Amino acid sequence: MSLQLYAHPFSSYCQKALVALYENATPFEWRALTPETPDAMRELIEIWPMKRFPVLVDDGRPVMEATVIVEYLGLYHPGPVRLVPEDPRAALEVRWMDRFFDNYLSTPQQKIVFDAMRNPNERDARGVADARAMLDTSYAFLERKMATREWAAGDTFSLADCGAAPFLFYADWTHRIGDAYPNVLAYRKRLLARPSFARAVDEARPYRSLFPLGAPDRD
Repeated sequence: MSLQLYAHPFSSYCQKALVALYENATPFEWRALTPETPDAMRELIEIWPMKRFPVLVDDGRPVMEATVIVEYLGLYHPGPVRLVPEDPRAALEVRWMDRFFDNYLSTPQQKIVFDAMRNPNERDARGVADARAMLDTSYAFLERKMATREWAAGDTFSLADCGAAPFLFYADWTHRIGDAYPNVLAYRKRLLARPSFARAVDEARPYRSLFPLGAPDRD
């Protein structure tokens, strides 16, 4: 099989790539980065010394970073679901929303999670407070955006939604999306109902004990 994906099922960025693969039923070989498969991690380090994932390998050609992987799949392994619009103006909105979810949802959410994994004497209370404040601001911004659209960049599921799905999923676990944001909650619910993301969520269920803040009994 030409496509191999080095990924961990519980990783939000890996789920971003998985959603794109599942949307188009693109065949690939899992190279799961779990303790049960140490060879996969050794292979990943040879391919990408940064040890960051996901990494897609296409017939020996490595592709790094989840957003780039999604765009690469659209160029080299296109399917019926086009995740980046052909029209450059529509594509610009998709890419902007993709960056919004990466920078203003995923980044502060991961700041809080990684801080919880530190020794108590190494924790950054100010940094965590700033991250929570950014999430509040992001929820409020997204609440206004989602008042007039079904998906992140309009009426069509796109690259931006591939990232929004896992990022909002874990953000709500980390810093609860309150009732003040009904449009965000409804959007998160739509994402969870999307078969591609529902599959990624189900595949990650065995690893919920890894969530340092305690995975809630929902979703």
